[in-house]
Amino acid sequence: MAERKTYITKTRTEILEYLKQNWSVTVSASDIKKHLEEKEIKANTTTIYRYLDKLLAEHVIIKYADAGSERAVYQYSGEMGHCVQHLHLKCVKCGRILHLDCEFMDEFRNHLKEDHKFRLLCEGDLLHGICGDCEKKMEDK
Repeated sequence: MAERKTYITKTRTEILEYLKQNWSVTVSASDIKKHLEEKEIKANTTTIYRYLDKLLAEHVIIKYADAGSERAVYQYSGEMGHCVQHLHLKCVKCGRILHLDCEFMDEFRNHLKEDHKFRLLCEGDLLHGICGDCEKKMEDK
């Protein structure tokens, strides 16, 4: 069976650019659809989800369960797909995503593996809290 050719369409290009521009926050499929409509690009929801699934499979984006709702949200992680190796922190005030990509993650992952016989899978996991910027704003009030 022949491999299906991947087409680079205007819609796909615009979706990927939107995800890249909003890399520091999560976006929903409805956010993407609204953005496309503002750019006067017609795309049905199925097309958007199909492309998001493709980007997920390639580890270009990460899918999270949105806190407080049942919808999925997505974040651009880059073509390198390095975000599957560490946890992410989401500020509940501003929505910014921070990467917990430091030596602590290696120590934590090794501790879990050695002491608890548990392999940590980081893809799609968020820890929720308040970022330093929002914390400072709250203290200044």
